[in-house]
Amino acid sequence: MTQSAETLAALAQQRFEGLILDCRVRVGEVTVDLPAARLREICTELRDGDGFRFRQLIDISGIDYLEYGIADWETSRTATATGYSRGVEKRVYTEDAKEKRPRFAVAYQLLSHELNQRIRLKVMAEGEPPRVDSVVDIWNGADWFEREAFDLYGILFEGHPDLRRILTDYGFIGHPFRKDFPLIGEVEMRYDPEKQRVVYEPVSIVPRTLVPKTIRHDERYAGEVAAGEPADPDETTI
Repeated sequence: MTQSAETLAALAQQRFEGLILDCRVRVGEVTVDLPAARLREICTELRDGDGFRFRQLIDISGIDYLEYGIADWETSRTATATGYSRGVEKRVYTEDAKEKRPRFAVAYQLLSHELNQRIRLKVMAEGEPPRVDSVVDIWNGADWFEREAFDLYGILFEGHPDLRRILTDYGFIGHPFRKDFPLIGEVEMRYDPEKQRVVYEPVSIVPRTLVPKTIRHDERYAGEVAAGEPADPDETTI
């Protein structure tokens, strides 16, 4: 029998009173924030407990909150008409940035076939490197998901039986989904015909920052030309 999201959230709050940090319903989805120390305990109860029966782990993903809530660019709904800002005021904090939190988190998406319901768990991964407990022995499907989060975010899952990279090369340096990882990467690879093998070299692409611009050439701006001054056909509004 299907439970509503509100009923599931109320049950989770009752069952895990004093163990979780927050439980909320948004857009019909239940999200539970919990401390890392309680992860395995709560996951086990969500899998086996009456009213939950979350027997399938759909996904595990990392989250990087580096510079979360910092807006260097003005991208409001009026940007289409007014153009984007030039990003001259660095590190302007929005309301979302006031909440201090660890940089990394892990999100778990769970599904109950029996009760036709879903729930999302979020736990902060603290420490350097960031780490949380593995849930492979609770859901076997967590194996590759945890390896993916380790590969892309550098999050360690303690107790994982074979934690190694799964998407990048064995000798890859860094974690490409971290917000401070350069878009052009750290190294590039090519086949060397003399050595007859693939070699890695420093990336040769010149990094550059693209600045959003709004360029207009139409009659709406003809009135801005001073009286008696010829209009410049190459004039660009940025």
